Amino acid sequence: MLFVIIVVMAEGSLSFVSKAPVYGTNDSIPTDTTVSVPVDTLLRRSAAAAARMKRDTTTMDSLELAIYRHNKAIDDSLALDSINRSRKSGIDSPVEYSANDSLTYEAESGLAHLFGESTVKYQNMDLSSDKIYMSLDSSLVHATGSIDTTTHQLAKTPVFKMGSDEYESDTMAFNFKTKKGLITEVYTQQEEGYLTSKLSKRGANGEMFLEHGRYTTCDDPHPDFYLALSRAKVRPGKDVVFGPAYLVVADVPLPLAIPYGFFPFTKSYSSGIIMPTYGDEMSRGFYLRDGGYYLALSDKVDLKLLGEIYTKGSWGLSAASNYKKRYRYSGSFFASYQSTVTGEKNMPDYMKTNSFKLTWRHQQDPKANPFSTLSANVNFSSVGYERNNLTSLYNPQRLAQSKRTSSVAWSTGFSSIGMTLSSTMNLEQNMRDSTIGVTLPGLDIFISRFYPFKRKKAAGAQRWYEKISMSYTGRLENKILTKEDLLLNSSLSKDWKNGMSHSIPIKADLTLFGFLNISPSFNLTDRTYLNKIHKSWDTEHQREVTDTLSGFYNVYNWNFNVTATTDVYGFWIPNRKLFGDKVQAIRHVFTPTISYSHAPDFSASRYGYYKKYMKTDLDGNVTEVEYSPFQNGLYGVPGKGKSGSLSVNLSNNLEMKVKSDDDSTGYKKISLIDEFGLGMSYNFSSKIQPLSPLDVSLRLKLSKSYTLSLKGSFASYVYELDSVGNPRLSDTKTYWERGKIGRFQGISQNISYTLNNEKVGNLFKWLRGEKVEKKKKAEEEDDDDLDDLDSNIDKEMERAKHVQSKESSKAETDEDGYLAFKMPWNISLSYGVTMREDTDVKRFNKKTMRYPYTFSQNLNISGSLRISDGWNISFSSGYDFDYKKISMTTASLNRDLHCFNMSCSVTLAPITSYNFSFRCNASTLTDALKYDKRSGFSNAVQWY
Repeated sequence: MLFVIIVVMAEGSLSFVSKAPVYGTNDSIPTDTTVSVPVDTLLRRSAAAAARMKRDTTTMDSLELAIYRHNKAIDDSLALDSINRSRKSGIDSPVEYSANDSLTYEAESGLAHLFGESTVKYQNMDLSSDKIYMSLDSSLVHATGSIDTTTHQLAKTPVFKMGSDEYESDTMAFNFKTKKGLITEVYTQQEEGYLTSKLSKRGANGEMFLEHGRYTTCDDPHPDFYLALSRAKVRPGKDVVFGPAYLVVADVPLPLAIPYGFFPFTKSYSSGIIMPTYGDEMSRGFYLRDGGYYLALSDKVDLKLLGEIYTKGSWGLSAASNYKKRYRYSGSFFASYQSTVTGEKNMPDYMKTNSFKLTWRHQQDPKANPFSTLSANVNFSSVGYERNNLTSLYNPQRLAQSKRTSSVAWSTGFSSIGMTLSSTMNLEQNMRDSTIGVTLPGLDIFISRFYPFKRKKAAGAQRWYEKISMSYTGRLENKILTKEDLLLNSSLSKDWKNGMSHSIPIKADLTLFGFLNISPSFNLTDRTYLNKIHKSWDTEHQREVTDTLSGFYNVYNWNFNVTATTDVYGFWIPNRKLFGDKVQAIRHVFTPTISYSHAPDFSASRYGYYKKYMKTDLDGNVTEVEYSPFQNGLYGVPGKGKSGSLSVNLSNNLEMKVKSDDDSTGYKKISLIDEFGLGMSYNFSSKIQPLSPLDVSLRLKLSKSYTLSLKGSFASYVYELDSVGNPRLSDTKTYWERGKIGRFQGISQNISYTLNNEKVGNLFKWLRGEKVEKKKKAEEEDDDDLDDLDSNIDKEMERAKHVQSKESSKAETDEDGYLAFKMPWNISLSYGVTMREDTDVKRFNKKTMRYPYTFSQNLNISGSLRISDGWNISFSSGYDFDYKKISMTTASLNRDLHCFNMSCSVTLAPITSYNFSFRCNASTLTDALKYDKRSGFSNAVQWY
């Protein structure tokens, strides 16, 4: 009988302990002795012995002979035993095992002991643990962890992997042949859920039978909540089926138990039932909504069918689909129909309405086709849909939305000739008066700018005529503006407007005297209509008669324009004795621009754009009525009157160059006046009010993130009284000829500012004379972007969304070692004011010959506060000074409870409602563990 123990020593040597006689002739090693040699020596000697196997053993030395005899005896024994065991146990693949600390093998019993980060691999099974005992005779493997001497707890516990399944436990026994196992304190993850149990049994097909198990979606070792399962069966990647179970929150068992349940798991799309939500809405009764069936049609498209029903007769159906093809396109589709019943039948308040909604989002991947694109953004619904939809009642922004737009656009490009062809379908809805505007189709043709006189092979300086460029823009439209209920009954020839327009601009950019930029341009606009009208007067019936004539009619107009501009620079260097060395220079940039435009009078009879007919009333009075045959045309008609207008614009910019506090940058520029502009024009061809108002604009760059812009207008002509004493603008008399500035007509401005805890802290530091640390450049750019977007979310609060887990870092402390107080907040204020003339005739002041000014103001405020990690409060409100009422006011509270999320929102104006929601964050339990409470119009909160 042979019994050999092989021990891998920490010193890097091997020891052979032989308990059986070693057969040989010369130089035999006595039994019960130990031979120790270094590993490298053993390997060299073993290799040498193996190379000289064919030699006579009498030529080997004693050590080589011992190694040879032991290896041969072990190999022969293992080869015979492995054949017998493989036939007996059914193992048809080699078993690979290793250990970092030590490994012992009993050849007689076939038992291997592995110590220290050991692994055993067989086919697709992989077991790692600190201690493993493996019996090759019975195909059994037993693994357990080791006791940590510092914590006196079990550490380096077994981890078993088989395919995509992974289990972690305290102790594990597994059979290679039957692929069954027994596991204690198992821990495994299935999708978003985590399963643990006291005792588990693994079946041959990978299923797990659990006893006294726990299921939770909390990734904390000590979970915030779990479902206590008395019995459960787990099919990895499929589902978990369990028997009696109850909910435990914060280690407190709750009286919420269920006799049976299951959780489905899948890594691919699968169809299934969608459980509905229930509730009570006072005007429509109890309801079941958002329940139905989900269809996983393929990996590229799905379909969700939902329904809702109310006890008072209301019902609704909806279908939603998402589709995506990688590197090609993606989108979504939603259609809904609702039948809403309110009030009691046969009662005065009884009402039944039908409404629907259709949305479509489509986006093409840029990689699909760089020359052709297709996009869609359709959002169409009937007028009463949002008010009848329960979801919209708790979304004030959606409920208050008055206008909706939809569009479908396709475009393709021909780069060789610089042409772009695009087609659009546009739809505009006004939810207040049910007005709808449809453009179907709209076709645009655009040819980019090209230079027709440019030489292909240029030689020498560029000629002036080579700078002449031109382009082309064409548009074909078919459009209607009507009521929603009249759209389908409209006539294509009578109610729809259609036509085509062509625009050809010709332009040149020339330089005169090296500093004067001259830009002449000629613009030709042509319109093609398919019909025109002819008007006449019916004397017998005393009415206007309008006839529509079909055909192709061409209407064109043109204008010529020339612009001259230049830049004049002025510098002023302040006296160093008076102003010091801080201010280096002040620069003034003066940019005058003079433009002249000319257009003929297209109301002349030779053009035929305007006609007249004679109107005779019952008293025999004859009046001349002027009209345009193309006044109903899609693109209108050219204006009447000859135009020869001269425009003057003066732009000013003032900057100061100062020494920077940071020596590394040297100097910096400070904008004193970003722009101060004056603009006015005079029409030489008009005999009535040829002088335009004076337009004034001022732009001040107050900070990197905020620019103040002001625009005002001063009327040129004075008011005078007509024959009946009513005010009217004079045709010739101006304020300027009286030596006065024009009449100020008004201004409109909106000012907004965001205040947060960081800005207030820096302000107090500055007041105390402390140094305020400057932000890094990247942070400044980030803050600028947030300010430009008018964001109400503080950057520090935004980072709070990505706060690490509780044990990831220590709490922050101040300089004295106390816990740092940190409560980020921000408040955004927006104030808008409009000043204009109140042109009510009754309020005209005849002494000053002016209308009084009226002001329109509104104030908006919004903010947010993070009480602590996970606690967020936000609000928004405002005040309308015209109506003297509070505008839409909302407030919300959000609490992140690690595994759960709690939110509460309240709307105070213009309607009052509330919404409370408490649900699990994991998608697998979000429909099972939740609580929603909402108000309706009838049972809304009353605030006093």
